[in-house]
Amino acid sequence: MSKKNALILSAGALLAAALAPAGALAATLPTPAFPTFADAKAVDSFCDTGLKAARADLRKLERRKVDAGWLGAYDAMMARQEDAHSPTDFVLNVHPDKAVRDAAQACSLRWADFANGQAQNETLYRALRKAPAADAIDRELVRLAAGAFEDSGVALPKAKRLRAKQILDKLNELDQQFNKAIRDAGVKVVFTEAELKGVPESVWKSKPRDAEGRVVLGVDYPSFVPVMQQAESAVARERMFRAKFTEGGQANLDRLAEIAKLRKEYAGLFGYSNFVDFNLRRQMAKDAATAWHFLDDVKGVVADGERADLVELRKAKAEHLGTPLDATTVERWDATFYAERIRKARYTVDQEAFREYFPPAESLAFAQHVIDKMMGVKHTEVANPSVWQPEVKTFVVSDAASGQPMATLYVDLYPREGKYNHAAVWPLRASSTALGRNPASALVVNFDRKGLTLDELETLLHELGHAVHNNLSHTRYALQGGTAVMHDFVEAPSQMLEDWVYDPKVLKLMADVCPTCKPVPDELIAKARAARDYGKGSKFARQHLYASYDLALHGKDTQDPMALWAAMEGATPLGYVKGTMFPAGFAHIAGGYGAGYYGYLWSLVVAMDLRTAFAPDKLSPEVGKRYREKILQRGGELPAPELVHNFLGRDSNSKAFFDYLKAQ
Repeated sequence: MSKKNALILSAGALLAAALAPAGALAATLPTPAFPTFADAKAVDSFCDTGLKAARADLRKLERRKVDAGWLGAYDAMMARQEDAHSPTDFVLNVHPDKAVRDAAQACSLRWADFANGQAQNETLYRALRKAPAADAIDRELVRLAAGAFEDSGVALPKAKRLRAKQILDKLNELDQQFNKAIRDAGVKVVFTEAELKGVPESVWKSKPRDAEGRVVLGVDYPSFVPVMQQAESAVARERMFRAKFTEGGQANLDRLAEIAKLRKEYAGLFGYSNFVDFNLRRQMAKDAATAWHFLDDVKGVVADGERADLVELRKAKAEHLGTPLDATTVERWDATFYAERIRKARYTVDQEAFREYFPPAESLAFAQHVIDKMMGVKHTEVANPSVWQPEVKTFVVSDAASGQPMATLYVDLYPREGKYNHAAVWPLRASSTALGRNPASALVVNFDRKGLTLDELETLLHELGHAVHNNLSHTRYALQGGTAVMHDFVEAPSQMLEDWVYDPKVLKLMADVCPTCKPVPDELIAKARAARDYGKGSKFARQHLYASYDLALHGKDTQDPMALWAAMEGATPLGYVKGTMFPAGFAHIAGGYGAGYYGYLWSLVVAMDLRTAFAPDKLSPEVGKRYREKILQRGGELPAPELVHNFLGRDSNSKAFFDYLKAQ
């Protein structure tokens, strides 16, 4: 998942003194060092300084003559704002000190208030519309930036404009509160050792114990997934399942209801009856009808597979427990466990067995090496004391041919209390050739120190794909850098790379970065690919449910989030589990993926089409160079369909995606 603000705030020399690294590091990093934020006061000071400079910068641009240099000046102002804003917006998700996280959250709300007000600045909007555009890139910048102003309400009557800003400010606040409720909840689940039978000891042996000697686990993915996949005890699986899917609680359900209501009101200010049509009008899908039609097509292909998968799960459970088939019911907390048993039996593939092949640090080096081979770059780790936690790694990304440093990548690999507990990339800094500006991004995951499963390696490639999208951008303007693309395209470059981990030739590159690592046998990879494709009916039906729920929640009719979810999940073959509240933890749609979660499936269609160019050789430097130049480097300088056309030499189509879904 890529984390990108709806209103792009971008970078420059604003806080050079605060950001400048010391000694030799200054000559190594192509971007300013990340501020360390020793305490909450440091965050407050950084925030005050940045906002003061941003206000002065804005006043200066308001007075500037609208000439041939105006677009560059506007972009440079936005770039300086990004440098001042993105560090605090990021550390509220990852900093080990709760006081720093809380201060950063308060700062982020102050920046949101400023940004929402600036996005309704009529002086800037009029100047943008009048600014001379020298070429197609300038014209696209004007189109996108003017659209962002208009989406923020700049052209609305005064009363509606004021209400639009109130709504935007409140939505930012609710999104932050929603994520904070999950991040700081510290949900714990206790198990006896007997209940953890089947779960690898590495998952629980060193974990804390309660007063009765029971094992205390969190609901982070390194704990949650092994319990759901391998715990023999259905009671244990149910306990973990219910703990995970009540995360966020009633307070988040209330927040989500308010978010959906405010978004509907917001769309109404612009004359739309629903938020979906408002939100999609500048995306590839264009409108709700197109998105729903696409989801209907997916449902038509996967529905039979989902039902067939459930039949197999029932058989597996009946055989395992020795119960009559017609008396056996598969519960939600059974599905992952029995699917994994079927995979092991049918394909002799155990995801846990992959951990010995993929140590975390070496897996990161492998993933970077894959990118380097494909795209003609080089990732080099550098010592860097200016990070938010000592284990965070820093890399310089350079062009392999010239040796020229291009970008900075931060990687935060392991789980800890109070840290964002999924996987995501934050584009901290966008590129700009006009400003001589190098990008930076932060990749955040939560991996087991014992090693990665193949599924987790796939996740790593996915997230690194987002970082690469940001870091290999080479756009004229920061506002068009990296992932500043149509939102239903933003996942495609990362989803494309997921398939690379199932290619034996690709996996052999592990030996280059870890000669002592045990190589994965080719036959095991072939089995893993087959095992991955098992249950795809259920997998894509679940994604279809998430996307459909999101569109329904943001449709014409006001819906209670929990009642809607219970009804929609209840209509699926596995049904709804009373007492669970999945929407309370559905942070994607509380934030930037609201009325846009369909984009994961939509982007996958594009991603599978992009893969066709790499079909003869996933590591082809020629195709990789073309991909880097035609898609990654261009960022948002062209609409997404044109980027894809320029790479493939044709318009994109859905053939590869639906062929895959239909294949047995």
